[in-house]
Amino acid sequence: MDIHTDVVIVGCGVAGLYSALKLPRDMQIVMLTKSDAESSDSFLAQGGICVQRDDEDYDSYFEDTMKAGHYENRRESVDIMIRGSRPVIQDLVEYGVRFEQEDGEFVYTREGAHSRPRILFHEDITGKEITGTLLSRVRELPNVTLYEYTAMTDIIVEDGACRGVLAEDVRDIWKDAKEEEFSPKHTLETSITWYDRKEYSIYARYTILATGGIGGSYQHSTNYPHLTGDAIEIAKVHGIRLENLDYVQIHPTTLYSEKPGRRFLISESVRGEGAVLYNGKKERFVDELLPRDVVTKAIREQMKAEGTDHVWLSMEPIKKDKILKHFPNICQHCLEEGYDVLKEWIPVVPAQHYFMGGIWVDSHSRTSMEKLYAVGETSCNGVHGANRLASNSLLESLVFAGRAAQMIIDTDRTKGE
Repeated sequence: MDIHTDVVIVGCGVAGLYSALKLPRDMQIVMLTKSDAESSDSFLAQGGICVQRDDEDYDSYFEDTMKAGHYENRRESVDIMIRGSRPVIQDLVEYGVRFEQEDGEFVYTREGAHSRPRILFHEDITGKEITGTLLSRVRELPNVTLYEYTAMTDIIVEDGACRGVLAEDVRDIWKDAKEEEFSPKHTLETSITWYDRKEYSIYARYTILATGGIGGSYQHSTNYPHLTGDAIEIAKVHGIRLENLDYVQIHPTTLYSEKPGRRFLISESVRGEGAVLYNGKKERFVDELLPRDVVTKAIREQMKAEGTDHVWLSMEPIKKDKILKHFPNICQHCLEEGYDVLKEWIPVVPAQHYFMGGIWVDSHSRTSMEKLYAVGETSCNGVHGANRLASNSLLESLVFAGRAAQMIIDTDRTKGE
């Protein structure tokens, strides 16, 4: 079946959704997602979203981001993200996102490697609040058609430019499937031949890849299992420029479990509010607010030295009322797993969390192929360097998704397409 549209967006996390919202209403947009629209990693973000608090915050925010990224960041991109943060937050508020406030003013929290509190949040489900709100706004748009359980299998290339995507209906694979039933090898490629499928050729003047990360390829990951780096593999086939494919971030603290499936994240903001890490001897062994890769290394060294599968996280230093108000989802999930964070330590272990590499893009989210854009975790614009600073992911995704939309608008106006 052939579909013709102005823009096709593959993925409906914050990057894909914000791109759709920032494009003109007279552009027809088709959006695809491999699973249901709510099963994107953007929904899972707990800690929050960074923002430049004021003019005085710029230098320290810039340095914090560069230092966490081991100074391998693209400086121009870091500057663009920081300077674009306030307008993005204003957009989110206007769309209906509810950030924590006191007396009409934003409340800021702090996470590891931040020199000051600059993170806005909504309880411990900030990603769900932002992404769910954006999804609701997109569903209201008459110019957007969203296809769920539809996977991109290739891009359409004509005269060296992207002219859309090929896609297949994978409803029988992912609908109603439990995460624990899917091992890292149970990916689209190994499963798709089992079913009769609808196939689509979606022709578009512009294509935006927003397919998320690569966590589904790992045994232990905080990501959804269907996020298997599809866009990266397709880009390789077509010779599209890639960058830093070995830059994979491990989150230091996920709830340890012997059950298969996605690992539950214990937000870094828990440590930002005062939680501490202990080894089996009840000794602290690391500064909990160091960058994630440093804390992860320290945890792994303790596990190796003690021959254990995890270390311990204690929320005792945090006041009970703050735990209940700021981290209700974490409290509830831990309780369901048999741990009362108000009374006991919880076992935590590092797990794959975020992909800093991906499809190379310029400062306007353009890939090396004409008419093809990449945004969010799929792309590599250099903001994160070798290690992402906590809570920069949502902001980076939104800022550069907005820039992709604006470049499409500007290109349309210039070339009269």
